Amino acid sequence: MTHHRMAASSSRTVLSRGRCLLASAALLCGLAPALPAAAEPGGCLKYGAAGAVGGHLAHHGVLGAAGGCATGMYVRHRYRKQQRQDAKDAAAYRRGETNPNAAPDANMPAATDAPH
Repeated sequence: MTHHRMAASSSRTVLSRGRCLLASAALLCGLAPALPAAAEPGGCLKYGAAGAVGGHLAHHGVLGAAGGCATGMYVRHRYRKQQRQDAKDAAAYRRGETNPNAAPDANMPAATDAPH
């Protein structure tokens, strides 16, 4: 009799967990269209997971995850920095500046100087 009760209790727990998982998945799928999709390189989670797998194969999963996380953060930082620079260059181009990063030529008169 006790074994039958344990089996019934265990199956209820599995069903309850399955329903909870299904409800969580449905909630996430419902929210997914509301979240903006960004085509950025993976950050700490993606690179950390890849590093953990690689580290696990070398019997250093934690070190691999930490290294992967650091690499992912660096790659994403570099990508965002390049995006900001590209946006600045595009804005300067729209204003008519050919090279916004070039230093002004000392031999050229300033644009505000009137001819003498």
